[in-house]
Amino acid sequence: MTALLVALGAAAGAPLRYLVDSAVKARTPSAWPWGTWVINVSGSFLLGGVVALTPLLGPGTAALAGTGFCGAFTTYSTFGWETLSLLERGRIGLGAGYAAASAVAGVGAALAGHAVAGALLG
Repeated sequence: MTALLVALGAAAGAPLRYLVDSAVKARTPSAWPWGTWVINVSGSFLLGGVVALTPLLGPGTAALAGTGFCGAFTTYSTFGWETLSLLERGRIGLGAGYAAASAVAGVGAALAGHAVAGALLG
């Protein structure tokens, strides 16, 4: 049953990733991969919240929202490829900055999501 919940969450997360990435890229033409960055940071925030709310949500809903939705919404593979692409094109500073900013913002967003959700729990 849990695997089915994960699949349902993923079925929503993956298309939303595509739509958000397309919308962000259309509005921010830049060498910086804004689409993936926005997706990964916002997904980290959501996952931090899901983890904090797991006692309230229960394990099935947490699997659907966390592993399924957030897992399919965020994209480590695209982040890795975009970083490598920047480095291969000689954009060393931009690639290193993107990698560092992604890691720092992702962890910070997860902490913030956890804190916000934890505050809602009281």
